[in-house]
Amino acid sequence: MNDTMSTSHSGPTLSVVVCAYTMDRWDDLRVAIASVLTQNRPPDEVVLVVDHCPDLYERASKAMPAVRVVPSRGPRGLSGARNTGVAVSHGDVIAFLDDDAAAEPEWTDRLLAHYDAPAVVGVGGLVRPRWSTARPVWFPAEFDWVVGCSYRGLPDRTAPVRNFIGANMSFRRTELLAVGGFLDSLGRVSTRPTAGCEETDLCLRITARRPDAVLLYEPAAAVRHRVPEARTRWSYFRSRCYGEGLSKALVARYDGSGPALASERAYLRSTIPRALARNLRRTGRPGAVRTLGALAAGVCATGTGYLVGWLRAPRAKGLSSRPRVPVESSAGGSP
Repeated sequence: MNDTMSTSHSGPTLSVVVCAYTMDRWDDLRVAIASVLTQNRPPDEVVLVVDHCPDLYERASKAMPAVRVVPSRGPRGLSGARNTGVAVSHGDVIAFLDDDAAAEPEWTDRLLAHYDAPAVVGVGGLVRPRWSTARPVWFPAEFDWVVGCSYRGLPDRTAPVRNFIGANMSFRRTELLAVGGFLDSLGRVSTRPTAGCEETDLCLRITARRPDAVLLYEPAAAVRHRVPEARTRWSYFRSRCYGEGLSKALVARYDGSGPALASERAYLRSTIPRALARNLRRTGRPGAVRTLGALAAGVCATGTGYLVGWLRAPRAKGLSSRPRVPVESSAGGSP
């Protein structure tokens, strides 16, 4: 794809960034890219960032002529790859889609519709799970965040939120540059389930810089996120919950426990008690008792991870001050 973007659409220009790191998800990646290129309102630019995988970079460069394929400039991991996407893209708005997700045809339209309001600095959308196998009967919908999807407890209509789910989010490019992008100390690396919350930290820094800023959740801007069989296992559920707790402890150190845990407090006060009550009324139905166990175990594993992360955090080098991620504005040209 040429560095000069199309300007045939009114309103803000849009770059879509997809990050990929492995040949193992080639089929998923092709579906993701195709879903972006065939939008009702095609983006002005599609950037595929390959995270330190030369074979994937070579294959994608040859197979995807309509996409700008670039190697990650940052350290290995999702945050470094996303920062590369921000640095080399040109759109007024930058949307992020996971390499194993597929956007619905009106996705870009739904995201961009809200950027007419100056206070709106970011728009995220619904992430529906697409299970490779049947959904486990015990898996509570309140914990769909474990597999990177929207969970029961999120708004069911357009509403401001604290942060987005990384598989489906967009921001004004100026805001991403102003806060320095994603933190390299957070963010998934390969398949490791014990890192994350970089989206939460980013959103918190954006709203801390601009108290009037609005991050808007638009359920109509939907994507489908593939959930492989490996993520339906109890071992993954447990480790992912524990890892979320570790990551939340880091975010609390960076951003303060007040804003960093506001949504989690509401989740524990309202969403989880409702889920427990609902399943207690359904103990005669298949899976209800196991769902109760998963709810309790998920909360305990996450809480344990948070406690361990909080105790470790003060001793970790560099946590006394917020790190900055350099994201340089790109005026054009290849990386």
